[in-house]
Amino acid sequence: MTPAPALSAPTIATLLSHPAALSAQPCGIEVTAAMTADGDLTLDYRVTCPPSALRLPAPQPPGPADGLWQHTCCEAFVAEADAGYREFNFSPSGQWAAYRFTGYRERDEAFAPTAEPQLSFTPLADGFALRASLPAALLPTGNTLHLGLTAVIEAADGSKSYWALAHCAAQPDFHVRQSFALTLKRNTP
Repeated sequence: MTPAPALSAPTIATLLSHPAALSAQPCGIEVTAAMTADGDLTLDYRVTCPPSALRLPAPQPPGPADGLWQHTCCEAFVAEADAGYREFNFSPSGQWAAYRFTGYRERDEAFAPTAEPQLSFTPLADGFALRASLPAALLPTGNTLHLGLTAVIEAADGSKSYWALAHCAAQPDFHVRQSFALTLKRNTP
């Protein structure tokens, strides 16, 4: 059995609900981010919210799917320096999405991921946990990564709240580069 690659010191970040779409429920979201020795990125989302207040998508076979952000979904935006960025969506259903952008909301339609994120979802008595492991092949190159960690939470009544490290627009917009508020250094041998 091969041991798991060592993780860098994890960074724990608290997401904030956008004031234009506040949750009616007392919820909280923390994300732990760490780089592995081989350049993978591991994200552990911990959503604390009464389970009866959440609307979660039904389990699906793991694989890529569009439109995941329309329901409860954890997300990560990853960029390097002044280059484009990647968007990753992780659904509690087990589905995921990976996109490449060359500029603000300028999606590279030719992008085809060469690897797949690995997801695990755990329902908890007070919410849920979702782990997403992103292989290095999915991430932008470079030694410094700028992350925008986000989540869309769909309430039982169908309303949505939008969570991020920082909100830099009057309306929820996770693509605003100033919201990529967490910087991680890649591990170097």
